[in-house]
Amino acid sequence: MADVRGDGRRVWIIPDGELPPKGEGEIEGHESLLILNTSPEDANILLDLYFPEREPVLGIPLLVAAERVRCFRMDKPIGPDSYQVPFGQYALRIRSDVPVVVQFGRADVRQANLAYYCTMGFPSD
Repeated sequence: MADVRGDGRRVWIIPDGELPPKGEGEIEGHESLLILNTSPEDANILLDLYFPEREPVLGIPLLVAAERVRCFRMDKPIGPDSYQVPFGQYALRIRSDVPVVVQFGRADVRQANLAYYCTMGFPSD
């Protein structure tokens, strides 16, 4: 039986982000951050981005409603200030005030045999 406070962890790490080009077909190349909140309370998320050759962007606020899942496309503006993740390598830290579950996916259309993969984040708390 699930804990009434929700499943998951409060801090997650995604070390491998690198936006693929959009491509020219029906399916656009992109990456997605998926957050599941099984808690009866809304999850207030702070998203931190780290880059190899620039300063991090810390504390982008996101919300995942109680007992909901939400997908954040990394190729689209995110957060109340509509921050656009730049193309190139980056990593993510997701911090939540309630336990959540985090998954990350990439659709890469650079080849004719489109590639899609997803991976669970690393819970660090």
